[in-house]
Amino acid sequence: MNKALLIQTHQRIKPFIHKTPVLTSQLLDEIAGCKVFFKCENFQKMGAFKMRGAANAILLLTDEERQNGVVTHSSGNFAQAVSLAANKIGVKAYIVMPENAPKAKKNGVKTYGGKIIECESTAEAREFTANKIQKETKASFLHPSNQDEVIYGNATAAMELLEEQPNLNVVITPVGGGGLLAGTALAVNQFAPNCKIIGAEPMEVDDAYRSLKSGKIEKNESTNTIADGLKTYLGDCNFPIIKALVNKIIRVEEQEIKEAMQLIWERMKIVVEPSSAVAFAAVLKNKEEFKNRNVGIIISGGNVDLTNLRFG
Repeated sequence: MNKALLIQTHQRIKPFIHKTPVLTSQLLDEIAGCKVFFKCENFQKMGAFKMRGAANAILLLTDEERQNGVVTHSSGNFAQAVSLAANKIGVKAYIVMPENAPKAKKNGVKTYGGKIIECESTAEAREFTANKIQKETKASFLHPSNQDEVIYGNATAAMELLEEQPNLNVVITPVGGGGLLAGTALAVNQFAPNCKIIGAEPMEVDDAYRSLKSGKIEKNESTNTIADGLKTYLGDCNFPIIKALVNKIIRVEEQEIKEAMQLIWERMKIVVEPSSAVAFAAVLKNKEEFKNRNVGIIISGGNVDLTNLRFG
């Protein structure tokens, strides 16, 4: 991976994304005992960092591939990102969604012009349905987290953060499927090689933590976490990057995630989804480790089901 490729990626997707703000809070700095710089991808188009990877992957398709459209399977943010990016670039998007996906997310996909194909809510059903559509339409498959073009697109969030705050000691992102952590690791490695890269993960779905320990991709038995965006596991494209470049993964309890999310909502007056709060929860849990450091946190998204708010 080289710096030039990341810079080209950023230039390519710039017309299709927002340059999101980096926010700080003096009060949260005092609580955490360090200076925290929040890269707010909750203000990204469609409300999450995934717009970056989706746009990059679609823009790199040939003219012929674009004519056949794209297909993905996702119950949430990537479904909306692909729908919106495809719409802006003028490409048809087929979105395989489990029948029990939240109504708000289905509505988002429809609003952005994606064509929803429903399936049973199992990973096998999602993959089978996406493969079927791929065969029928010759659409290009886009993976939410385990595809190089998506990972490079995701890297641009950390690039913008480091451009604004070049003196960070550590950058932390949540980790679910691994696409954001891998992209962030590539960017930090190229643009701030002395900066540490840390992943943050719920204790209930700690497959990435266990994968780093064992050296192979681990799965989860349980998916019992409020951080619904972090239930997926690592893939063969992103895991080698994470293994090579990420310093460690910090696990946090459900109550710690809720408390971190509540602090961000109350003190910064911004809407973040539970998955986004996991990285800040990791800082609050390990104050000694981050004491007096400059810490960058990627707030991954803000797509919250407002009918189901849970802080207690």
